[in-house]
Amino acid sequence: MYFDRSNLTDAQLLQFYKALLYPRLVEEKMLLLLRQGRISKWFSGIGQEAIATGATLAMEAEEWILPLHRNLGVFTTRNMPLHKLFQQWQGHPEGYSRGRERSFHFGSNAHHIWGMISHLGPQLSIADGIGLAHRLQNEQKAVLAFTGEGGTSEGEFHEALNLAAVWDLPVIFLIENNGYALSTPVEEQYRCSQLADKAWGYGMEGMRINGNNLLEVYQTIQKAREYAIREQKPVLIEAMTFRMRGHEEASGTKYVPAARLEEWALLDPIHQYEAFLADHKLLGDDRKTAIYQELHDLIEAELALTATAPPAHSSIEHELRDVYAPLPATATTLPAAETALAAMPAPREKRFIDAITEGLQQAMNKHPQLVLMGQDIGAYGGAFKITDGFTEQFGKARVRNTPLCESAVLGAAAGLGVRGFKSMVEMQFADFVTCGFNQIVNNLAKLHYRWGQAADVVVRLPTGAGVGAGPFHSQSNEAWFTHTPGLKVVYPSNPADAKGLLLAAFEDPNPVLYFEHKALYRSINGPVPEPYYVTPIGKAHLVMEGTGASIITYGSGVHWAVEYATQHPEASLDILDLRTLLPLDYDAIRDTVQRTGRVLVLHEDTLTGGLGGEIAAWIAEHCFSALDAPVMRCASLDTPVPFAGPLEQQFLAKSRLEATLGKLLAY
Repeated sequence: MYFDRSNLTDAQLLQFYKALLYPRLVEEKMLLLLRQGRISKWFSGIGQEAIATGATLAMEAEEWILPLHRNLGVFTTRNMPLHKLFQQWQGHPEGYSRGRERSFHFGSNAHHIWGMISHLGPQLSIADGIGLAHRLQNEQKAVLAFTGEGGTSEGEFHEALNLAAVWDLPVIFLIENNGYALSTPVEEQYRCSQLADKAWGYGMEGMRINGNNLLEVYQTIQKAREYAIREQKPVLIEAMTFRMRGHEEASGTKYVPAARLEEWALLDPIHQYEAFLADHKLLGDDRKTAIYQELHDLIEAELALTATAPPAHSSIEHELRDVYAPLPATATTLPAAETALAAMPAPREKRFIDAITEGLQQAMNKHPQLVLMGQDIGAYGGAFKITDGFTEQFGKARVRNTPLCESAVLGAAAGLGVRGFKSMVEMQFADFVTCGFNQIVNNLAKLHYRWGQAADVVVRLPTGAGVGAGPFHSQSNEAWFTHTPGLKVVYPSNPADAKGLLLAAFEDPNPVLYFEHKALYRSINGPVPEPYYVTPIGKAHLVMEGTGASIITYGSGVHWAVEYATQHPEASLDILDLRTLLPLDYDAIRDTVQRTGRVLVLHEDTLTGGLGGEIAAWIAEHCFSALDAPVMRCASLDTPVPFAGPLEQQFLAKSRLEATLGKLLAY
């Protein structure tokens, strides 16, 4: 194997040797601990250490790297304390994820390493967001994101590379092609002759290199980094290598032909580099033995520091508290919606849609690090014209049209967050969020709980039926997300809360899903204070007080309930607008139950699996003694949303509200 040592001193070559050998020796210790039962799982990178090590050496210390589960060399080369890594792998509370994650499913802001999730593709999109932050701040930095050859088959690979190319982002996409995705060989994964060729389809540079050659990896990444920064363009690199052990230790390697293992054993990156150093008279037996002993002693000393660490333990209160990042102190001092409404000197009414627009404008003015992203939100102004004129007011850099790639844009939003940016991602219709589901429920929602990283992202979702848009533009899908810890879900019913909840979402460092009902956009008017104010997330609003029965609802359901109450004043209805669906305001729910003893949960979502079932169950469990009748639900039919007007009206819960309330009141 030929090693090009151009511009590298003898001291650097030996430093590189230690950096390459260190993760191998750590791994060998980990495999021993695995056999001893002191760790539960391990994903080996033996045989491919040169990629992680060489690439990390080529990046600046403050440039972000997004590694995967076989990239120990990234962590060791970034000089992360080994004893803390041992604690991470053993599930100790002193580990980086405090016992909440395994192996390399964690990140560290201090070391500029992003924490992977088991779904491998999302890493690439997050790198786009970090790269975008570098562009917006005019920083001379690049980002490095790892994937495997198996990961190139995922849709996220296409989305992330396309977005990086379209937005001219300084991102290096590094494919570790080790021959197998678990046990599936490459000939069953793709038909192109080499994965590097895929770069041309995205209009970016691509190349294939020998991933077992430490210096070739180092110099290629170094040049790619310089190019990405100078040209502000992404690069795709395919590094050929082989993993000498199973996907994880329990998998074994029986599916690999013995001859292939023997072939790649001869190409071991450490042995090849040692031979190179020996040929240059830099590594004799004595020096080699001394380096091995130095690293062995370091590993043993670091491991000894973990001997007294207690097993993972935490109180229930502590675990629940860490699901969300705490609100900044400034967010708690802003005026609330009710206070702002009471202080209005004169009536000032706005349509629901205009309140959203005003909220976005005020948020953009207050937060210069806020970036808006979505399909057609630029010059066109969005599908519903909510951002009309924003490009002229705030510029294309902050109001960004996106390709049709919901998942990549949501990942980019997460990447922006780690660099101190806020972001808003608009789903053109709430239905389209299915294409970004993974990023929301597995990445954004879990970031703070896993490794303390806030996800300062607001996702706007135009939702709901009643406008004749059919089954793919009319769904009420809020319940898909209220089951996911770490998310906040809000759903305003009136213009004042439409603005206030949106501004509260931008003040919150957690991922907030903001559902806005399309049928309310231009049909509902109401008073909206002009100043910057918030509707506190997690606080319901009592719309109407009564004693006959309670209607617990949100969104369009509030208007259905008020309409019924106006037509039937004898019913004396207590109407509670939840406003926030996650977390729920259980105190307000309890209060309304105790006032009336009869409860109807009303929502536009379909019946089965809707939020009404959760609320009804909570009331039955916690407020049973206050009930005078069974808790009832009124929801839309368990069918897709039909297109034809009469069918759609029959589908909606409103068509059954009077009958259901009559049954409840007569009980």
